[in-house]
Amino acid sequence: MGDSNQQLNQIATFTNRFMDNVGKVIVGRRDAVELILVALLCEGHVLIEDVPGTGKTMLAKTTAKSVSCSFQRIQCTPDLLPSDITGIHYFNQKTAEFEFRPGPIMANILLVDEINRATPRTQSCLLECMQEQQVTVDLETILLPRPFLLIATQNPVELEGTFPLPEAQLDRFLMKITMGYPEEDEEEAILQRFQQENPLASLPSVIETKELLALQKLSRQVYVEDSVRSYLLAITRATREHGSVELGASPRASLNLDLASRALAAVRGRGYVIPDDVKYLALPILGHRLIAKPEARLRKHSTEAILGEVLSNLPVPVEE
Repeated sequence: MGDSNQQLNQIATFTNRFMDNVGKVIVGRRDAVELILVALLCEGHVLIEDVPGTGKTMLAKTTAKSVSCSFQRIQCTPDLLPSDITGIHYFNQKTAEFEFRPGPIMANILLVDEINRATPRTQSCLLECMQEQQVTVDLETILLPRPFLLIATQNPVELEGTFPLPEAQLDRFLMKITMGYPEEDEEEAILQRFQQENPLASLPSVIETKELLALQKLSRQVYVEDSVRSYLLAITRATREHGSVELGASPRASLNLDLASRALAAVRGRGYVIPDDVKYLALPILGHRLIAKPEARLRKHSTEAILGEVLSNLPVPVEE
């Protein structure tokens, strides 16, 4: 029991440091920062979708700078090629041999800005690295550094010159989060904070790479009671059987929801998962994976409303 409490204290200490550090740059948005932290502990990829200017890229860069990991950024455009991401083999005239020049994908944290501006061919080169943490270049398979976290951003209001992400790629994102507009007092605080200089420039890191890998293993040891696990599976299975859903949550979604629930419980200082953890994560983890039927979309029956119906209809396990 003592070892378990000590492990939880390690995650709690990291949580406080990370939240405070990110809070030096990002005003408010503690819910979004907490979800990013969960993704770090799960080593899961994040899609940040919101209108321009709400701090999507800033949150991703702040997250990368808060951990002592290598960081690269890709600005997606329609002419971006897969080799611009993965790297190429080139002929070195000095050694008279072909050598591999790694692309930005060879980083611990990769920011893919405006991912929906890349063509489907370029988007597809990310599928292998997101699921298997490796890339294949000219028949050579190269492992990516660990941890590996991809943070992608996209604007939902821009349609011209964009390519919507396919279902297979959306399913590889652990979660999709939104930022939203700040409150009036938060926006005023943003103006004051950035009045002199960008606080991101002097932001320190709060954890080393080895420590982060160790905390990822610890978060997987959080206890999930059988009734809570059954509740989690009932949610994902109900999305497949809902009358307004054309494509429900995949088994990968069930696995991701389980891992994220463990991480969220650890972040909130518990060594066990409760049903509220699962309910809280249902929308960010399952929402982007569901496809509503055409008639449901015509009635503006959103996936958020569908998940709300699923959660309200399922009995929540209670402690006897």
